[in-house]
Amino acid sequence: MNKIKQDLLINDQIRFKEVQVIDSEGNKLEKMSIHDAINLAMDKNLDLVLVSSNPTNPVCKLMNYGKYKFEQAKREKESKRKQKIFELKELRVTPNIEEHDFNFKVKNAKKFLSEGNKVKITVRFRGRELNYVKLGEQVLNKFSEELSEIATLEKKPLLEGKNMFIILAPNK
Repeated sequence: MNKIKQDLLINDQIRFKEVQVIDSEGNKLEKMSIHDAINLAMDKNLDLVLVSSNPTNPVCKLMNYGKYKFEQAKREKESKRKQKIFELKELRVTPNIEEHDFNFKVKNAKKFLSEGNKVKITVRFRGRELNYVKLGEQVLNKFSEELSEIATLEKKPLLEGKNMFIILAPNK
């Protein structure tokens, strides 16, 4: 038998003496003892579920708890499916990149942006290249100019350690 993960108290787990009962159609029934409410639920082949644990007026509802949890999981799964997940794709280049390599990286960036992903372009400085940070900044600015019609610059060129990067987001 499958166990259902519970976030609400049901049937014998409810520890109040008297509860306000709502039937499966949403009609308010009278206030009754917990034993009578559980018996009523069992007669109708339903579960007694505590929906409000207010100490002065606890409210219970008659429902099929397994079906309720199933439909809740189904709604959750459906809402997850509708969410658009953005990935951050990274392209790494050097400050002295050749024209062909640059065009190839631009083509890849266009492909990533057209798929709806963000693109992080990183310039890596090795050794003495760190003395020529301006070259790296020029390469990044060239990328942002080249991709300006399909992407917007989300983060300006920023130097962190031996890397400088920009982030481009696709236009709406």
